[in-house]
Amino acid sequence: MKKKTLVIGASTDPTRFSNMAVKSLLQHGHDVVALGVKEGVIDGVAIHTEKENFTGIDTVTLYLNPQRQEEYYDYILGLHPKRIIFNPGTENEAFVNQAKQHHIATEYACTLVLLNTGQY
Repeated sequence: MKKKTLVIGASTDPTRFSNMAVKSLLQHGHDVVALGVKEGVIDGVAIHTEKENFTGIDTVTLYLNPQRQEEYYDYILGLHPKRIIFNPGTENEAFVNQAKQHHIATEYACTLVLLNTGQY
């Protein structure tokens, strides 16, 4: 099942996990939108630098440390995703609690592992 995914913290650097996640999501047939600090393109997916009102987002996968996430709380909650994945290093109990209050599922997991093990 295709799950439109927003990758926050996307980077054009191929050594970054956010970059690998965009590529893996595409390889697994998911629709991907990306948000990052710098514009660029990853395998045809444009990295947006502005918080756009993307529609139909199933999953938000985070590649930002907890302090950098704060400016995205309202934005992410306003997109009404079904779940938020907190990749290693992004764990944030305060944001998890807010998401749960908005009936958004949360996971402390690695997007790459979830995809490669069929658990995405």
